[in-house]
Amino acid sequence: MCGICCVLALAPQDVPVILGEEVLESLQRRGPDCSHQLSRVVPELGYNCCFSGHVLHMRGCLNPQPMQDAQGNLLLWNGEVFGGNIEIKPEDNDTRVILQHLSSCNNEEAILSVFSSIRGPWTFIYYQPSTHCLWFGRDYFGRRSLLWQFNNLCFTLVSVSASLSTCASVPWREVPARGLYKIDLQKQPNASSLAITWYPWKHISNEYDSASHLEAQFTEEPPNFVSVLLNESKLSPKAPITPMNCSIPDPGTDKKSCATNIDMYLSDQHRKKIVHQFIDVLSESVRRRVLSLQRNQNPSDFVADAMDSDKAKIAILFSGGVDSMVLSALADRHVPPDEPIDLLNVAFEQRERKMQKISKKKQKQKQTNTSGVSDAETSENDSGSIEERTAFNVPDRITGRSGLKELQVINPSRRWNFIEINVTLEELKEMRQHRISQLVQPLDTVLDDSIGCAVWFAARGIGINTSNGDRTQPYISTAKVVLTGIGADEQLAGYSRHRICYKMSGFEGLVKELEMELGRISSRNLGRDDRVIGDHGKEARFPFLDETVVSFLNSLPVWEKADLTLARGIGEKLLLRAAAKELGLSASAVLPKRAMQFGSRISKMENHKEKASDKCSRLLQNMVD
Repeated sequence: MCGICCVLALAPQDVPVILGEEVLESLQRRGPDCSHQLSRVVPELGYNCCFSGHVLHMRGCLNPQPMQDAQGNLLLWNGEVFGGNIEIKPEDNDTRVILQHLSSCNNEEAILSVFSSIRGPWTFIYYQPSTHCLWFGRDYFGRRSLLWQFNNLCFTLVSVSASLSTCASVPWREVPARGLYKIDLQKQPNASSLAITWYPWKHISNEYDSASHLEAQFTEEPPNFVSVLLNESKLSPKAPITPMNCSIPDPGTDKKSCATNIDMYLSDQHRKKIVHQFIDVLSESVRRRVLSLQRNQNPSDFVADAMDSDKAKIAILFSGGVDSMVLSALADRHVPPDEPIDLLNVAFEQRERKMQKISKKKQKQKQTNTSGVSDAETSENDSGSIEERTAFNVPDRITGRSGLKELQVINPSRRWNFIEINVTLEELKEMRQHRISQLVQPLDTVLDDSIGCAVWFAARGIGINTSNGDRTQPYISTAKVVLTGIGADEQLAGYSRHRICYKMSGFEGLVKELEMELGRISSRNLGRDDRVIGDHGKEARFPFLDETVVSFLNSLPVWEKADLTLARGIGEKLLLRAAAKELGLSASAVLPKRAMQFGSRISKMENHKEKASDKCSRLLQNMVD
């Protein structure tokens, strides 16, 4: 993973653009292993560019970015190639391989073909001096962040927002994950305007519809001095997934499951076959994501190997719910057996509830204390640990501990590090002000604040390892890869709004809702989560959004994925729950969906009366400051 940035100055200047300290610091946190900058000044065409790359070394040889070839082409790459038609060997550096492919491209169609061939998360910025063209874009789902900022003096692309002295008051926007973009620097009309050519993703089965495409994809119009226009040749990169199966059962056809529990559901051989196909494709997705990183490859280096295997390389955002439990069980299949796995479980302090619990505890002590030890002494000895347990005993902590026990039964030889990450109100306010609000930007709702803060603290991985019962110890996770279950609810009807939609509009309404979920996941979730996890020099990986997994789920009719006539904890994400059962999980397979902001109790920490969609005053205040 990397932090990447390009600043394009359109006014004629003889000196390179200089990036500010704040920009560099935010990018270096994402890419702490190597930093490099290059500038290109072209006074005859009235532009100059500054390219800045900051690398988190994950596999292959460590190479600085931006990477340059013999023709002077420059590539900034923030991504991972997990499949497709471009082969990446374990010893290969994927940035170098991608640049080699791009170097052989002599037209637009060839460049689009390269990115159509990649399976995995990415953003890129590619400068081709022979044509004076600047290309950029995000993968189909937008699993890596890329922001843009428009100003009369400069155009900026960056992984994470930061104040630029020349554009301090101009808002940032996420680059829509709707295809590839090109700026032809030879054809810019003048220094005060910018023309961007757009190459939208195209499903092979869909017709190219320029007017509706443009209207649907760009919900936020750029400033009036910027134009984003469809390319005249109507070229498009090919979408990496198959379109969603939008089948609706014929009227009168009963597509409800006859089962009332998961065991009955699995007794149907057709459904059981689908469950095992799903397990296979999801397992392969997890395998790619847990093995594609640097490990000691020298079997003769016993000391390095012992030190290497003693620390976790893989961490999982872990609530004990069905999504994180299935990911953990599948990771266990592929992570080397002597290597621990970190289970990151975050909880936010509940002061009001804590005081209620402590009062009851003290009252009970007064009633039962007949040993001659004073109440004060008893309180002094016990209150600290009681308060700690009570204050952070949130729903996700309870289900997380239960989930740990299930995993220990599945594989008792695996070292499962259950990391309790406890966040006080004071620490939340401090880190939101200094770091998190900037990372969540440009998103600004109460929901973005809650999820952004919870994920940031969880991914940081600083807490207490309580895997060995009473023998707890402070712990800092060293894992560079963080697996997250995002994408499961969106594809398998996991949210409560899906039940409402089904109740109101039946299968047709549910299909439309699920289709919309994947279409907006880049702007609602993924850019934000990539920014907050990447701030720790760690890489977010999303197994449920692997292209093969999404294509498999898209191929199924909706009634094979969920049955919303069944009770909560069974009907939503029914296919995933059945997979959990087949993987040996029990209680976690039937836990009802609980959103992270409620399970971690961050939503109860400050203003209880807010709605998720409200603008978050705490974020906005920090942005102003």
